[in-house]
Amino acid sequence: MKKIVTILVAAVLLVLCGCGAARTAKEKDGVTYELYFMAEDLQHHTGGSALRTEEISLPKNLSAQAQARALVEALLRGPLDEDLTNIIPSSVNLESVELRGGQAVVDLSSAYRLLSGIRLTLADYAITLTLSQIPEVLSVRVTVQGQDLMYRDRQTFTIRDVLLEPQGDVVSVEKAFLYFPNEKGVLTAENRVVELYEGDTPMSAVARELEEGPNNRSLLAVIPAGFRVKSAWEENGVCYVNLSSSVLDTLPEGTDLKRVLSALGMSLCSLETVEEVWFLVDGDLVPRYGGVAIQGPFTD
Repeated sequence: MKKIVTILVAAVLLVLCGCGAARTAKEKDGVTYELYFMAEDLQHHTGGSALRTEEISLPKNLSAQAQARALVEALLRGPLDEDLTNIIPSSVNLESVELRGGQAVVDLSSAYRLLSGIRLTLADYAITLTLSQIPEVLSVRVTVQGQDLMYRDRQTFTIRDVLLEPQGDVVSVEKAFLYFPNEKGVLTAENRVVELYEGDTPMSAVARELEEGPNNRSLLAVIPAGFRVKSAWEENGVCYVNLSSSVLDTLPEGTDLKRVLSALGMSLCSLETVEEVWFLVDGDLVPRYGGVAIQGPFTD
C-alpha cells in the first residue's frame, strides 16, 4: 500500500531526478561521499535532476559515527555549487547524530519543523541518501529535539524507500498470501497481488509489501519500525532471507520477533516457487536470531 505523499514525491523524482540511489563511497586520498541537494532552478533541469549531488572527501580513519556527523554537518552547511540549493532551511542546526545498531538517528533543531509535505519528504530523503553511503548504516531516523514528527507517514527510512526503480513501471505481478496478526494476535492470510518493479524478485517484493502493512483494516502491522530484510532470493525452491544483526538493538521494546519471522516465512512460502525458507544472519547460517531459533528450514 503506497502512501500518497510517497507517490507524489516519486512522480517529482521520476520526471526530474536522474540521481538514482546513493553511490558507494569511493577511495581517493580520503573517502569520497555525495551530498544530496536540489537544483536551484528546476525549470532549467527538466529531464535532469531535482535531487543532485556534490562530492565531499572525508579522512579514511573516521569512525562510522564520525563520518555520519561530518556528512550531516556538511549537508546543513549547504552546497558550494551555485546551481544547487539546500532543501533543509539554513536555520536548522544539528543537535546530535548517533549510530544505534545499523540505524543512524539524526536529531535536528526545531527549525526542521518548518518543512512539511513534499519538501519535508525530500529533506528526509536527502539525509537518507547521504548517510546510506556509509556501509554500517542500514536505516535513518530523523527527529526534532529528540521527538518524531508525528505528521509523517513513516519515521524510519532506508535506501530502498527512496530508490527510483520500485516507483517505476510494474514489470510483472505475483500472487501471494501475506500474513498479519488479527486483533487476537493470530496470523491471518491476506490475499494479495504483489507488484514487481525493475530489479525486484518475488521474494523481495513480498518482504517489501509485508513491511508496508495490511490493506485489511481488521489486521495489524507485523513488521516493527527499524526491521528490514537485507535481501531475499530463491534457488531450486529454497528461499534464502538475509537478516541483519545490527537491527536487533533498534527494535521497539516488546517486539515479538518470533511472530515477525513466522509471518515472513509463511508469506514467502505462499509463493508458488518457494517450498521452504532459510533465514541467514549477515549472510551466514546461525542457530538463533535475537533469541529466536532459526536453525533449519521454515516450511508452511
